Amino acid sequence: FDESSSDKEILDLLLEKKRYDKRLLPPVNGTLTVNVNVLLLSLASPDESSLKYEVEFLLNQQWNDPRLQYGNKSHYDFLNALHHHDSIWTPDTYFIMHGDFKDPIIPMHFALRIFRNGTITYAMRRHLILSCQGSLHIFPFDDPKCSFSMESISYEEAQIKYVWKNDEDTLRKSPSLTTLNAYLIKNQTTACDQNSWRGNYSCLQVELTFTRDRAYYFTTVFIPGIILVTSSFITFWLEWNAVPARVMIGVTTMLNFFTTSNGFRSTLPVVSNLTAMNVWDGVCMCFIYASLLEFVCVNYVGRKRPLHNVVYRPGENPVTQPGEKRQNAGAPNEIVACTTCGGSNSPCTHSANNGCATETCFVQVRKKEPPHPIRVAKTIDVIARITFPTAYAIFLIFFFVHYKGFS
Repeated sequence: FDESSSDKEILDLLLEKKRYDKRLLPPVNGTLTVNVNVLLLSLASPDESSLKYEVEFLLNQQWNDPRLQYGNKSHYDFLNALHHHDSIWTPDTYFIMHGDFKDPIIPMHFALRIFRNGTITYAMRRHLILSCQGSLHIFPFDDPKCSFSMESISYEEAQIKYVWKNDEDTLRKSPSLTTLNAYLIKNQTTACDQNSWRGNYSCLQVELTFTRDRAYYFTTVFIPGIILVTSSFITFWLEWNAVPARVMIGVTTMLNFFTTSNGFRSTLPVVSNLTAMNVWDGVCMCFIYASLLEFVCVNYVGRKRPLHNVVYRPGENPVTQPGEKRQNAGAPNEIVACTTCGGSNSPCTHSANNGCATETCFVQVRKKEPPHPIRVAKTIDVIARITFPTAYAIFLIFFFVHYKGFS
C-alpha cells in the first residue's frame, strides 16, 4: 500500500470479497488462539441484602488473522475497523451465567483495531445481571460468589482455544471503577474446559467474591437490638412496686424490637432454613419477654400477704412431736410429766404401767417464720440483675464468634 493510502482504502482492499471471506476461520497453523482479558467498569447491587449483582466490563479479545496483514509502508500503526465490523471475522463468544443481560445481547459499544502483522484487538462493553450464590443461613456474615463463563457457540476446542492473557492484567479494575452496595474482595480467572453433549469447547470463567458492609448491619440491626434488650434490663433496678414504669419499659422495648426486626426482615430473601437473623431475633425477643415475665413474678410475690405464726392443738399440727418423758425403770407405776396438753395451761400427768405411758403427750412446735414477701421480691430482682446481663453477654459472644467463624 502507498503511504498516501487512507485507512479506509487499505481496509477496502483487505476486505475485498475475492480475497477475504468472513465465514472462514483465519488460516493459522493448528488451533486459533484467542487471548482474553477483562476490565471491570462498575459493580452494583440493588440493596445490601440482595443476591443479584450488576457487573459492567470491557471484554478484550485478541487473535491473529494473516489475511489482514498490511505493509510497513503505511504510516498507520493500526487500522480502525469499527465501520467494517460486519465484514471481518470475529469469535462468536457467548456468555454462560445465572442471570440476564441489562443491555441487548448484540453489543452496541465496541472497538476493532487491526495491526500491521494481522493482529486484531476486539473490545466490547457488556453489562450483566448476575444471580450469585450466598450462604443465607449465616447472612449477613456470608460472602456472595458470582461467576460467568465465556465460550464459543459453534467452534470446538480443536478449532478455537480461549486463553487468559498471560500478564497481570487478566482481570483488572478500571481507575474510574464505581461501586454501589458491592464490595469486591476477591477475583479469580480460570479455565472451565469440559466435555458436554454438544462437544468439547474451550471455556473461560470469571469468579467474583463480594462481601457485605458489616457496618451497615451493625448500625441498623445489631446495635439497636442490643440497646433495646439491655433497656429492658433497666427494670431490675427499679422498685418492685413501680408498676407503671416497669410496664412501660417492658412493653415499649418489645414493640420497638418487633417494628425494627420486621422492617428489616421484609427486605431479606425468603428461605426455609434457620438463618442467623432468625436466631438473633428469636433470642433477643426471648430476653425482652423474660424480663417482662420477671416483673410479673416480682409484682405477684411482693403483693402476697405475709404469713403469721400459728399455734396448733395436739393432733392438728402436722409438725408436732412427742413430749420428752421422765421415767424410773424401777417403779411399776410411774407418772409421766409433759408440757401442757389439751389446751389447758397446767401440766398434764398420765399413769403408766411398767414404764409405758398409756397416753402420748405432744409438744407444741412453733413453725419457723417464712421470709417476708417484699424481701423475696427484692431478692429476685437482685438475682436478675446478674443473671440476665451475664446470659445475654454470653449469647453475644457465641453469636458473633460462631457465625463469623462460618464466614
